[in-house]
Amino acid sequence: MDGDTEPSGGATTIPATTADSATEERRLVAGLQAGDAAAYETLVREYGPRMLSVARRFLPDENDALDALQDAFLSAFKAMDGFQEHARLSTWLHRIVVNASLMKLRRRKRRPERSIEDLLPKYLSDGHMANPVERWAVTYDTAVQDRETREFVRQAIADLPESHRTVLLLRDIEEKTTDETAEILQIQPGAVKTRLHRARQALKTLLDTRMQGDMLS
Repeated sequence: MDGDTEPSGGATTIPATTADSATEERRLVAGLQAGDAAAYETLVREYGPRMLSVARRFLPDENDALDALQDAFLSAFKAMDGFQEHARLSTWLHRIVVNASLMKLRRRKRRPERSIEDLLPKYLSDGHMANPVERWAVTYDTAVQDRETREFVRQAIADLPESHRTVLLLRDIEEKTTDETAEILQIQPGAVKTRLHRARQALKTLLDTRMQGDMLS
């Protein structure tokens, strides 16, 4: 009886795999490299919503985010010949969208940025904080998950210098690894770690100050 059972019969019930997705991605890349307009439409349809979310992280204005996304897709389409087969299309696109968003930020007139040093906590010679604040109910770790304080946190993040804000967004909001962040921003992993540490410290200072003001108002 057992001999009538095909050992590999269960394989036919396995759903689409990562290998299937990789095959579809290779076909899409091949179409894009061949200049196929239909492949470009597929790229925009399949990756557009996800990449728009990325642009919005850096460009709160919807029109700016849409412009950056359009620039990114056009750049990607023109640069497809240089796409490396071992790379993931989503990661490659992500880097282009981030760069397009940063270029958009640099082209527009910006207000003067505060130095990151001004936002870091200050300590006395005995190791105690120079300006201690009362602890508030919502912690830094839960603030980004709390519906009522999410906008509050976004505003505080927007006050960080761009070089530190970008690292914080990529690492803590989009959950990129240190190496991925370094690759996207074309900086060393050590610089990512340093900027992230300082950005987290500065953000906590901003949140502490703002929440303290909110409690006293």
